[in-house]
Amino acid sequence: MWRGLSLRSGLRRLGQPNNLFRHRFFSTELEPRESMEFDVVIVGAGPSGLSTAIKLRQLSAEKGQDLSVCVVEKGAEVGSHILSGNCFEPHALDELIPDWKQRDPPTMTSVTHDRVLFLTENGSFPLPVPPQMHNEGNYVISLSQLVRWMGNQAQELGVEIFPGFAASEVLYDDKGAVVGIATGDVGVAKDGSRKSTFARGIELRAKQTVFSEGCRGSLTKTLFKKFNLREKCEPQTYGLGIKEVWEVLPEKSKPGEVLHTVGWPLDKETYGGSFLYHAHGNKVYVGFVVGLDYPNPYLSPYQEFQRYKTHPKIREILEGGQCIQYGARSINEGGLQSIPKLTFPGGLLVGCTAGFLNVPKVKGTHTAMKSGIVAAEAIYESLSQNPSEGLEITQYATNLENSWVYDELKEVRNVRPSFHWGFWPGLIYAGLETIILKGRVPWTLNHKQPDHTATRPAANYKPIAYPKPDGKLTFDILSNLYRSGTNHDHDSPVHLTLKDTSVPANVNFKTFAAPESRFCPAKVYEYVTDDNGANPRLVINAQNCLHCKACDIKDPTQNINWVCPEGGGGPAYTEM
Repeated sequence: MWRGLSLRSGLRRLGQPNNLFRHRFFSTELEPRESMEFDVVIVGAGPSGLSTAIKLRQLSAEKGQDLSVCVVEKGAEVGSHILSGNCFEPHALDELIPDWKQRDPPTMTSVTHDRVLFLTENGSFPLPVPPQMHNEGNYVISLSQLVRWMGNQAQELGVEIFPGFAASEVLYDDKGAVVGIATGDVGVAKDGSRKSTFARGIELRAKQTVFSEGCRGSLTKTLFKKFNLREKCEPQTYGLGIKEVWEVLPEKSKPGEVLHTVGWPLDKETYGGSFLYHAHGNKVYVGFVVGLDYPNPYLSPYQEFQRYKTHPKIREILEGGQCIQYGARSINEGGLQSIPKLTFPGGLLVGCTAGFLNVPKVKGTHTAMKSGIVAAEAIYESLSQNPSEGLEITQYATNLENSWVYDELKEVRNVRPSFHWGFWPGLIYAGLETIILKGRVPWTLNHKQPDHTATRPAANYKPIAYPKPDGKLTFDILSNLYRSGTNHDHDSPVHLTLKDTSVPANVNFKTFAAPESRFCPAKVYEYVTDDNGANPRLVINAQNCLHCKACDIKDPTQNINWVCPEGGGGPAYTEM
């Protein structure tokens, strides 16, 4: 069981008056925040962040110079915000914890068989399994459960983990170097007033701050701008992954079988596909990924997923079973050419906050973990030689470029951007790259534009008539949302902010037919009008938010800004 630790109890338990509380930082309007000091602060308890923490403490034990490490996590528990397919490649875990199989890990199902199908509306035909999608030696797992287990491993090594606290601000010194983060104030009402539970956030100050926020991290976005980290890379392109966990009838369970599909129900302008993994205990992990560079504003990724489940090949597996959990998460698909500069004074980026997903492999956990391992090694070496604040550890990027992570990503760098030519040209070129060329070409294809600019005016398309859910195989969004365990305090500031409140009605509604009401998989955004259909107004149901970040990515005007809500809010994944 996860042994959580509250940040404030941690302050009491760890507090050394002449160490942890020696600084108080005053605001002109608010009382000072308390401060804790560590050698390394890590933002986000996902695979990359926890790998960084574990490796740092392993090195401390091996080499004798002790580094204090803290991980802050916005989810109520470690793992509660973690969602992935997940067909897990244990390469990095073998490096990090060689005896992990003897440490009572969560249940893993060895992959027994791989299939790839091209779907038509009522039929299918098999495709060759690309080399990158051969899963011999891999496992079907719940990543949220694996991350929970990794949290325990980190704690046993002396890592301080504080779940339920959202990092809301990057701290800088007078030279502009990162010196830590601050957690958000809690107990603030929706109108901004203080509730009886109000408490100031806490400053977590460090010699090095590691940002492992996952895809489209809210603090990472600010670092991109401050340090111009994306100046020399391609735009990032994203996908929205939507997933359900099913318990199927025992006679339909095939533990270890892995199925991927392309084709129907997506049109030829839209990149995407599905996964269906058979796990232990009659569980099936089924999901759908839609590239967020799709042009049609009437398309709904959620509804495409529900329609996909009605295909005969998928229906026959799920029918008679029960959906037990639902969730969604955006993923980075840009690959090697979209990786930003990884270091800056006082900190660095690891995992999906930078973007190491191997798209043709349909995997990113192993590369995220390896980036954390490489980061920890560089941090430990640097701080052992010069334990100062604000250093830029450029050796991390150099070492990562010399690791198998870059070898993997370089080999497949042209696969995802080739689909900008269209589905069939992309599929043919991807086959050549993955089977024959293997990245050994002198060119690197480009991502033409950010995903939000790909959305075209609604006048170019007709509305899509999606079938009504039957409540057994297909579901309406709110029924599925209940299965995610998502919860936010209704009386708290809205974390989905608008830069200009006039834009939704004047631009998004009129030009793009209200796309936020369709690209969001949690029904956060809906428009209301007067009885005669006039005067459209956007309503934001922030309490529904799954923290998928699709709105922050796909909003055609980039008017929506996703920021962290009060810590502990959001989904409560246990099987994802």
